[in-house]
Amino acid sequence: MIGRDSTKRAGRRKIIKSLSKAIRIMELFSATEPRLSIAEISRRINVPKSTAHSILQALLAEGFIERCSGHDYALGTAVVAFTQKVRVNVEVRDRAAPHVRALADACGESVYLVVREGAYVLYIYAVESSRRLIARTAIGDRARMHCTGVGKAILGYLDETDIRVVAAEAGLRAATPHTMTDIDAVLAEAEQTRRRGYSFDRQENEVGNFCIGAAILDARGRPIGACSVAGTDSEIIGKRADQIATALTAACLDISRLIGWVPPSVASKIALGR
Repeated sequence: MIGRDSTKRAGRRKIIKSLSKAIRIMELFSATEPRLSIAEISRRINVPKSTAHSILQALLAEGFIERCSGHDYALGTAVVAFTQKVRVNVEVRDRAAPHVRALADACGESVYLVVREGAYVLYIYAVESSRRLIARTAIGDRARMHCTGVGKAILGYLDETDIRVVAAEAGLRAATPHTMTDIDAVLAEAEQTRRRGYSFDRQENEVGNFCIGAAILDARGRPIGACSVAGTDSEIIGKRADQIATALTAACLDISRLIGWVPPSVASKIALGR
């Protein structure tokens, strides 16, 4: 057992060292030096050319490094995609933060803000109640859509094909005994969310936790994120549901407008010059 543990630790150290070297390689490139040879890269990070070549091949495969003419390398387009994600996430968070705080004050419950990341949601901001079940913050967590209020709110804006793609990529794993794990049930729930205008999480992601979620739309009307009100009070999805949903959907509408979304009725009036 001790030998196995030491092997695992050695494996982790090796991965961390390789990752560190990969980051150091990407940091070598700059506006004044957009291209570098493998000889120069290996010299600057003080590793053999063979090691530098192996790391560069891994970065090439993922698009973070690209091969130039001759034997030089440069940063790849995958880096641009990452910077775009960071920019968008920060813009959504900063514009939504006042509305999230106001909503938390009005409801007296935890309020969460997420952005969509492919088949998952990423928690980027929260005002969390002291009564929440889990001690640590959710910020930075990624979660599946089918079992969270925020995720189900986004699914309500997707068509059946897109929902099936999300389900296939992320899987329909059961987080609790209440989680939907059947695609037909997920599709039916998405349709109900679409008609209702907001979603319910009935202890599907965390036992003892109840949630209402609503989507946040971009300028083209696409669901790029969502906001939710969550807590241990079962009446969140019961007697308090109408009141919370009204406040939540109004907040999400305001956030969507700040991002650039124009409601159809307003867009029609603008088109007609009214």
